[in-house]
Amino acid sequence: MRTSLLIDGDLVDGGAGGFDTINPATEEVLGQVADGDVDDMDRAIAAARTAFDDTDWSRDTALRVHCLRQLRDALVDEIEHLRSITVAEVGAPVALTYGGQLQMPVDGLGYIADLAESYEWTTDLGMAAPFGKPTRRTVVREPCGVVGAVTPWNFPHQINFAKLGPALAAGNTVVLKPAPDTPWCAAEIGRIIKDRTDFPAGVVNIVTSSDHRIGAQLTEDPRVDLVSFTGSTATGRVVMAAASQTVKKVFLELGGKSAYIVLDDADLPAACAAAAAGVAMHAGQGCAFTTRLLVPRAHYDEAVATASAAMSGIGCGDPADPGTLCGPLISSRQRDRVEGYLTLAIAEGGWFGCGGGRPAGRDRGFYIEPTVIGGLTNEARVAREEIFGPVLVVLAHDGDADAVRLANDSPYGLSGAVVGADQNRVDWVAARLRTGTVNVNGGVWYAADAPFGGYKQSGIGREMGLAGFEEYLETKLLAKGVQ
Repeated sequence: MRTSLLIDGDLVDGGAGGFDTINPATEEVLGQVADGDVDDMDRAIAAARTAFDDTDWSRDTALRVHCLRQLRDALVDEIEHLRSITVAEVGAPVALTYGGQLQMPVDGLGYIADLAESYEWTTDLGMAAPFGKPTRRTVVREPCGVVGAVTPWNFPHQINFAKLGPALAAGNTVVLKPAPDTPWCAAEIGRIIKDRTDFPAGVVNIVTSSDHRIGAQLTEDPRVDLVSFTGSTATGRVVMAAASQTVKKVFLELGGKSAYIVLDDADLPAACAAAAAGVAMHAGQGCAFTTRLLVPRAHYDEAVATASAAMSGIGCGDPADPGTLCGPLISSRQRDRVEGYLTLAIAEGGWFGCGGGRPAGRDRGFYIEPTVIGGLTNEARVAREEIFGPVLVVLAHDGDADAVRLANDSPYGLSGAVVGADQNRVDWVAARLRTGTVNVNGGVWYAADAPFGGYKQSGIGREMGLAGFEEYLETKLLAKGVQ
């Protein structure tokens, strides 16, 4: 396997040659991916700028809708090929590719095409007479221009399409820079766009690269009007600072350390099992996973034991096995990072209810056992910092108000959950959580038409839904004098 860059409508080699993409479950090389350099990124930005400024793409809604539906249909046609790539390169359990890892993001392109087709691009504000001058006012929504999209490796299809779909539907042109850990997933999108759709040259450009600095070009280049970034909060700060030099719009979807609150009238075993499964899924590599389990202090030991039993039963396995929920971490670097936090947990006074290291009998692959940590307070670094591994920290609370206090005592505010028998109490807690999404008694917040994003240091703006579409629009007021 060898992939190409998509620049100005052509599939081309990377200026820096190629680099290996690795199967995280086996550590085997899957193939060579085109390695873009600074000149490739410069040409991609120039192509996107020209396509926006000198063609009718931004004004031709029907063409945009047509191209997005073509892309969705082509992706559906090749879904099994894409599924195999996702399992091999991302290490995503195959069962998850029928949901958020692949199938749902692809289907979501249909939603965004329908939205663009029915969207009210203009709003009549009616007549007014400021300073005595009769004036008809119209609000017009227009695309921002060139969008630089920088995406991570954990859910590559979900995040690539959550940026490409609305940005293109809104009339922007795009330069996509995917993570170097999962470039094959993005490169296949480029191939399909080139071979099977009518997207005009330069509207979509995809630059895979082993060099993280290539993405920085998008934040610094004045030809780029908006940067849409998903990744760590630390990198998000860098993106925000760099973008400020040209005062470009910024969308940031960043980290999380979300709380799963169990009230004292909840079904404790069911809640603990659900929390464990939520963190073990995809080896905990999800920014919105609820990685802090807050339980009543009187039932703390029972909660740790129950969550540990559930985690131990999940285990970790081959992502190609339909029964696997927890596969490998993405890389040896990420495994080292998670192991560092496990060491820190013991140093901070915690203990393992289960897990705590590499699974026995797996000499290949970047695996970590699903782990439950007890004995810590919310002040511990392991309870406050994003680990991005299959690690659940169990904390004790002293009632509903204290649970809210602990949940909100975090620099993040991305997600959360609350379960209990008394719906009034559950609603009281949910209303006070400072997070962008809340799972209330098992409700599912993920869907193409539902906005996703965070409070505080979890980001700026919303992705998906109407709110996510409108992130890629500017607002213009036309004021026409009437004689």
